[in-house]
Amino acid sequence: MPTPVSTIPNLGPASEAAFARAGIHSAEEIRAMGADAAYLRLLQADTRPHFIGYYVLVMGLQGRPWNDCQGAEKAALRTRFDELKAQAARTPSNKRDRLRLEAVLDEIGLREPPK
Repeated sequence: MPTPVSTIPNLGPASEAAFARAGIHSAEEIRAMGADAAYLRLLQADTRPHFIGYYVLVMGLQGRPWNDCQGAEKAALRTRFDELKAQAARTPSNKRDRLRLEAVLDEIGLREPPK
């Protein structure tokens, strides 16, 4: 049985819903993808980019409190966040549309979520 996304430290029901809309339904999927790929999927599914949301995910996957990110580490994460935003902007609209469609099909139960 998959583990809920909200079991990752710092992530709650809103994050879980956003990941579900992006077609990601378990903490295992996020861990396997890594923070950058998982956050990119959120952006490609038209989740509004938010730096805090990104570094909260990174910190959570490391088992750290969300506010543990400071100084040079936070600056480096900001650079990665900006790169992910730029990459998402380059994603062809047909791929974004497919990701949104898959998420809707998952949500209404017409497609088996990935395990």
